[in-house]
Amino acid sequence: MAKVVCLECGQVNRVPSERLAAGPKCGTCGARLLDGTVRVLDPAVLAKAAMTDELPLVVDFWAPWCGPCRMMAPELEKAARTMAQVVRFAKIDTEAHPGLSGSYGIRGIPLLVAFQGWRERARQAGAQPAAGIEAWVRRAVRV
Repeated sequence: MAKVVCLECGQVNRVPSERLAAGPKCGTCGARLLDGTVRVLDPAVLAKAAMTDELPLVVDFWAPWCGPCRMMAPELEKAARTMAQVVRFAKIDTEAHPGLSGSYGIRGIPLLVAFQGWRERARQAGAQPAAGIEAWVRRAVRV
């Protein structure tokens, strides 16, 4: 049984491990829990998912004015589709949520942070192609 936080509503869902590949949905809002998309988070859902999820979660800290962030966005989407069954991807706007920079020690963007097992496992600064993101994620969270 795996605990998975819905990245849409923040509800904790318990999903049998053998059902993770079957496209489970949130019991509260009906959103798909593993759909291969990059979800937009707010700080409350990020904190809950980072501390509760039993599946790896990769978060892109970005800002709309950042050129490399905008260039990396489609590459992150590609990586999310490729790794949909084993890792969840999300992003959070550091300009809309300026307190995150201090809370997460963000010194530059784009910044990918991998969470697994209720803690931060790794971080990677700078824009990367999808293949580079996937390789980094595989090393960071052992999938």
